[in-house]
Amino acid sequence: MSAGASSGVPRESSLTLERGLALLQAVADADTEAPSISDLAAAIGASRAAVYRLLVPLQARGLVRREGSRVRLGLGVLRLAGRVMPQLRFAALPALRSLAERVGATAHLTVADGNEAQAVAVVEPSWTAYHVAYRVGTRHPVQRGAAGKALTLPPDGQPWLATSGELQPGAFGVAAPVLGVVGLRASVGVVSMETLVSDEVGPLVVAAATEVAAALS
Repeated sequence: MSAGASSGVPRESSLTLERGLALLQAVADADTEAPSISDLAAAIGASRAAVYRLLVPLQARGLVRREGSRVRLGLGVLRLAGRVMPQLRFAALPALRSLAERVGATAHLTVADGNEAQAVAVVEPSWTAYHVAYRVGTRHPVQRGAAGKALTLPPDGQPWLATSGELQPGAFGVAAPVLGVVGLRASVGVVSMETLVSDEVGPLVVAAATEVAAALS
């Protein structure tokens, strides 16, 4: 009897974690007014008493805050979000470094932020006489440039694309989407002031994007 009860503990903990995450997601998904306890109970299929219990550890970590009977996201979510980009950058750097050295062009990881594309990691080649300086944090519309346009490529579509002069006159870019990472819209690409032969560079960019996806999975 004791062994049976003990073996059920991990399953009970797993269910509690799943419900806690579902509750946090329900708070985040509220479009306008902060959801009430009753709203959250309906959203996750639990009782009001269960919602109150689940809120306790989330409040303790600053992930949610209560305003009477209503619940909003807390500042703890911002602290967690602030750690995403450094970890994303760290995971992508080996693949970007290899890509930059092989192609002899500046390699970058770009993520979607609404309707904009933002460079979050950049590696410049070490052996070229000159190359494009591309700053981390650079933003541009997703409809422009290889890095932005690659964010919109479907998984079953073309594996990469190339552009010329869309962001900077005389600059050539080749980029491919990072596929298979839940919740992430990103691309890996290279940019150069010399013409890039996309049929040669494209497969290298796709391979780097696949390597980044594996590092994040």
